[in-house]
Amino acid sequence: MPELPEVETTRRGIAPHVEGREVVEVIVREPRLRVPVPADLVDRLVGARLGPLGRRAKYLLVPVESDEPGTLLWHLGMSGSLRIARLGELPRKHDHLDLVLGDGGILRYHDPRRFGFVDWLTGSVGVDRRLARLGPEPLSESFDGERLYRLSRGRRLAVKPFVMDSAVVVGVGNIYAAEALFLAGIDPRRSAGRVSLARYHRLAAAVKEVLAAAITQGGTTLRDFVGGTGEPGYFKQRLNVYGRAGEACRRCGDELRLVTLGQRASVFCARCQT
Repeated sequence: MPELPEVETTRRGIAPHVEGREVVEVIVREPRLRVPVPADLVDRLVGARLGPLGRRAKYLLVPVESDEPGTLLWHLGMSGSLRIARLGELPRKHDHLDLVLGDGGILRYHDPRRFGFVDWLTGSVGVDRRLARLGPEPLSESFDGERLYRLSRGRRLAVKPFVMDSAVVVGVGNIYAAEALFLAGIDPRRSAGRVSLARYHRLAAAVKEVLAAAITQGGTTLRDFVGGTGEPGYFKQRLNVYGRAGEACRRCGDELRLVTLGQRASVFCARCQT
């Protein structure tokens, strides 16, 4: 599933080709996404201009400037991707939606599993039920060790699913939580309420480091993910623990262990993470 770095990579990849462009045509080939494509989307978008692209957690925000302005809320689901195509470039199977732009570019949505969606928001984006209760962005100043420590007091939940809770901080999915806990030297099985403030400071710093590196390198190469230009991510080449169960720890050489936490597989080093 595309995580925060993949969505941010997509945003940065398509933004120069989309921002400020007029929508001249909307082609909906398959409206039956996880949230059905709004029936009036064509009428709302044709003749409108797209504003600066934003992102909140794993959602892409596309402001629409028109007589009745609004925002496209886009989620890539399990297998979705957005890329820039050109006029005359034939759609592939599972290319469900095109925004044809005035300069000849096409913002094309591809989603084999159809778990993603595009929805229309009117008014303040922050009051939408899907966004209103989200925690801070992990690369913002609002996210730090103090916040993790404060919210974790009295919690018996393991620290890995705790840091993956979007009400605590957004966008720290399974891959990046595993990698950040390894860098911070914290056992993912440890109860969140038994992690000290000093260790939470290390974990917050590790989350920022891991996510920033993943964004710089284009996200993580997963089976279904490509960035806005159609190129895969490359962060997987640097993964320390995720997907490496049974292999040697890059730091100490011990065999990496696999456990299940919160119904998610978690790989860690019992020697380096305590």
